[in-house]
Amino acid sequence: MDLEQTIVELLVHAGSARSHALMALQHARNGDFQTSHTLMAESQQAIKEAHAIQTTLIGLDEGGGKLPVNLITIHAQDHLMNAMVIQDLAGDMIELYRRMPSQEEKI
Repeated sequence: MDLEQTIVELLVHAGSARSHALMALQHARNGDFQTSHTLMAESQQAIKEAHAIQTTLIGLDEGGGKLPVNLITIHAQDHLMNAMVIQDLAGDMIELYRRMPSQEEKI
């Protein structure tokens, strides 16, 4: 296994999850909940893929410091955790947008 390539894959999946969640939020803000739902599903799939890579890395390390920790590894972990937080918050905010009255209902 090429450790650096694996960590870059983790970064890519985490970045994709973050981007999809933020796009889903933008679509929900505009009232497009169908696209928002699709984008959140894509975000969740990207998180699953990133988490699988993370789990593999943790298993290889076995808690014994067998894998080198460098800046790119920390950066990838940071991206994953931020993506997960953004995904959680986006889900809650999308639900709030869904509950808001539409422009037609306000008139």
